[in-house]
Amino acid sequence: MAIQKVGVVGCGLMGHGIVQVAAQGGCTVVVLEAEQKFLDSGLGRIDKSLAKLAEKAVKDGKATEEEAKAKAAATRARISGTTSKQDLADCDLVIEAIVENLDAKKALFKELGALCKPSTIFASNTSSFPIGEMAIASGRPARFVGLHFFNPVQLMKLVEVVRTDITDAQVFEDAKAFGAACGKAPVACKDTPGFVVNRLLVPYMTEAMRMLERGDASAQDIDTAMKLGCGYPMGPIELTDYVGLDTTLFIVEGWTKRYPNEPAFQVPKILRDLVAQKKLGRKTGEGFYKWEGDKRA
Repeated sequence: MAIQKVGVVGCGLMGHGIVQVAAQGGCTVVVLEAEQKFLDSGLGRIDKSLAKLAEKAVKDGKATEEEAKAKAAATRARISGTTSKQDLADCDLVIEAIVENLDAKKALFKELGALCKPSTIFASNTSSFPIGEMAIASGRPARFVGLHFFNPVQLMKLVEVVRTDITDAQVFEDAKAFGAACGKAPVACKDTPGFVVNRLLVPYMTEAMRMLERGDASAQDIDTAMKLGCGYPMGPIELTDYVGLDTTLFIVEGWTKRYPNEPAFQVPKILRDLVAQKKLGRKTGEGFYKWEGDKRA
């Protein structure tokens, strides 16, 4: 595989998972954080995750305790942390997994574009912003892709590999090969709002909220209908709570601003109202439903 050394910017909820699966795929990984305390926290999550995977491998009879621990240790040995961007200069691939703020992402890629070796491929893990805008900011748009992983990265099997009209064909193939090496199923997509999953999923969620607003059906009945009628593990209202009402609002507002005449991208009033009341779903204990931790009350 062309990609051997990977840099990941951000070791938070998504970043630490990307670091882990890249290392499990055999890559040397350097993860960058702004402060040591954030780096320590993210690396600690990785240690716990690797320990759980080792325990599961032993429990499932896939490895002896010694073999499982050795595999976890080998993965961890391929991971190092830093607070200096300079340590990303010789990476074959750098993946951004920072806060979902377009200006911050563009500023980061502009800096990395001047710092990293000419052959470095850049990728963003964004779920909602145009890849093309970040690609231009990097100064090397032909060597830029989207690599959208799904949470939790260690368990979810999908990665969306996103190309722009000027992404180099070999860069795109190298990015897909990297996704496969991470144990994911790469799906190819053009640089379209929400890519594949969110372009279909978010309008589905907002239309369910409009049904609730109109009184067409209760939240419980909407969710039950989609679970039993379509075989989904979770209905759209419950899923919105699980993802976070603020996160959903952020995505839809961004699309509305860019595409004001697209009916599927309009924000339901009930979503704005609940976010204004700080009822954000699972993360705050109440949204459309009440929650106790990760379980509905």
